[in-house]
Amino acid sequence: MNTSTQHNPVKVPITVALGDGIGPEITTATLKILEAAGARIEPEFIEIGEQVYLAGHSSGIATEAWDSLRRTKVFLKGPITTPSGSGYKSLNVTIRKTLGLYANVRPSISYAPFVKTLHPKMDLVIVRENEEDLYAGIEHRQTDEVYQCLKLITRPGCEKIVRYAFEYARSHGRKKVTCMVKDNIMKMTDGLFYKVFQEIGAEYPDIEQERFIIDIGSAKLATQPERFDVIVTPNLYGDVISDIAAEMTGSVGLAGSANVGDHVAMFEAIHGSAPDIAGQGIANPSGILLGAVMMLIHIRQADVAERIHNAWLATLEDGIHTVDLQSEQTVKTVSTSAFTDAVIERLGQLPKTFKPVSYQNPTDQEITRSNYVRAKPSNKQLVGVDIFLHETRFNPDQLAEQLQSVDLGNLSLKMITNRGVKVWPEGFPETFCTDHWRCRFMAADSESSIKQSDIVYLMSTLTEKKIDIIKTENLCTFDGERGFALGQGQ
Repeated sequence: MNTSTQHNPVKVPITVALGDGIGPEITTATLKILEAAGARIEPEFIEIGEQVYLAGHSSGIATEAWDSLRRTKVFLKGPITTPSGSGYKSLNVTIRKTLGLYANVRPSISYAPFVKTLHPKMDLVIVRENEEDLYAGIEHRQTDEVYQCLKLITRPGCEKIVRYAFEYARSHGRKKVTCMVKDNIMKMTDGLFYKVFQEIGAEYPDIEQERFIIDIGSAKLATQPERFDVIVTPNLYGDVISDIAAEMTGSVGLAGSANVGDHVAMFEAIHGSAPDIAGQGIANPSGILLGAVMMLIHIRQADVAERIHNAWLATLEDGIHTVDLQSEQTVKTVSTSAFTDAVIERLGQLPKTFKPVSYQNPTDQEITRSNYVRAKPSNKQLVGVDIFLHETRFNPDQLAEQLQSVDLGNLSLKMITNRGVKVWPEGFPETFCTDHWRCRFMAADSESSIKQSDIVYLMSTLTEKKIDIIKTENLCTFDGERGFALGQGQ
């Protein structure tokens, strides 16, 4: 049992949202356990979610709620419901990005034999980048047939999350950090993530490091989870594999989650609001309770976190289970409130089969800050432009002929792709084409750069020919290194 913590009577203000569906039941149960365990907190309640959406706030959160979050800087959030239909933005994504909660920390631990699982030795943590990637939510319809979603990966975002993962591993006694990416295909975006992993990893020689392509890495996770310790990965991959990992432990309902930034932190269960069982008194509060345990450590009340977590483990061992955990190990199937009371009754007890947990308050050195330092700007040279067209009249050869029939100024047409595949010059007739074309123009003199005015002139001449320009992407080199991908087949 941790005896090093000084008992500070000052209560820490926290913001609490009960949530939707089963949210009020499980969040209230968690607060009851926190109070019984002596948590030194002062909850400040806000309303978010379904009713706020329906009241006209498309983000699901009102101004006064933001004021509370910025004041307390600690958020215990029940699950929420996003109404069906268009026009409603994800509240979780909004909160994470607005408050800079760049690290999503999701432990996945098996509790065999008391919770059924095929992987009884599983004990890993997924550290997911939380702000960018495809979750930037930048989408457009560009033609009748083609839609796009922009994948944004930044060096600051990579550096923050990778350093957080290594610091987390070191401060929690973890021995290995695994990077999961798809840099064999997305060589620039995911390639940057892995490059930063290598750079920062060199500062942590005491921690084993490895890389997996996300597809085979996910397969290994599904079959050999015991080989992993800490996994760090971009946003979308992390979202997918953390839910899979949680379910592999026996129940997604047991997984808590921390969303941590330099200024604010949010704690929650990873599951949804489960409106189909709301009000029946059968929901399992364990996910948000374990999220609250992470919150207590964050606010330096490790003594209370340890007390609650050990009581929860003892409750599982005694076979006191909610209906979702029912198995041959179950002695008694109980309601949400009865499970809550069972945990409270065991406060001060240690589990006998599970190893008791022991927590220490984080030191100032263990609290990771991003501290990103912008590097000296590169020598950036404009060398070409990709112009995207909406066009149904021509095949690739005919389109190239049309484009080359106008005065291109200081540029020349080098390539046309469709869905990323080169179709001119020397395309294959078997390649299926949509109405969306990328036309790459480079400096006519391959040894020289171009000016923005050259691109403006080119676009003007194409527009005069009734060619429908959708968008453009400038092609640049940075310190002589190409800052754009080649076309597939180029």
